[in-house]
Amino acid sequence: MAAAKASPRERYRDQVRTEIKDHAWQQIAASGASGLSLNAIAKQMGMSGPALYRYFAGRDELITALIRDAYRSLADAVGAAEDGAGLAALAHTLRDWALADPQRYFLIYGTPVPGYQAPDDVTAIADEIMRAILDACGTPPDRPATALDTHLAGHRRWATGHPAPPAALSRAMKTWTRLHGVLSLELAGHFTGMDIDPAVLFASELDDLPAS
Repeated sequence: MAAAKASPRERYRDQVRTEIKDHAWQQIAASGASGLSLNAIAKQMGMSGPALYRYFAGRDELITALIRDAYRSLADAVGAAEDGAGLAALAHTLRDWALADPQRYFLIYGTPVPGYQAPDDVTAIADEIMRAILDACGTPPDRPATALDTHLAGHRRWATGHPAPPAALSRAMKTWTRLHGVLSLELAGHFTGMDIDPAVLFASELDDLPAS
């Protein structure tokens, strides 16, 4: 059965919510997520504060919508690149996605917004990305258990239901932290003036990723 068409009121509401989010991204680019102001957005849109609050109940709901959109966009990009393409393709997909919109990257991987706690459905989307990295890392060779293996065995929510051995979880976590380390420094401009090509450094990190 075909899905029911959205009513004109629903379409209008979606359009206004999209416009609010567009203004929110502009604010984030100018002053960071902690400076997000619904009242300022309402003024820019020629609305009253109470009118805007009919679309987003508060700052946290708007931030959640932005974070959800960002994670969903990255998860979809990673999912499209994941099918047999390998870890290198997935890593470059992450970098390309981040370079296309650094503010979107920093909202989900930068400094946490003070006083904000993401709901479970948002963290579930983030888990999709971690599981994709886990799959792309493959199964490392057998080795003695490490302290990180033991630690992750009790903190592996993002790998729930995955048959990967502890060594694979450790490799995925090391991969995730190393790639984000280079990428975060690049996007923050820390390589400016150092005569370093971040793309070459990122590729080198991929080559040097731990086998276990």
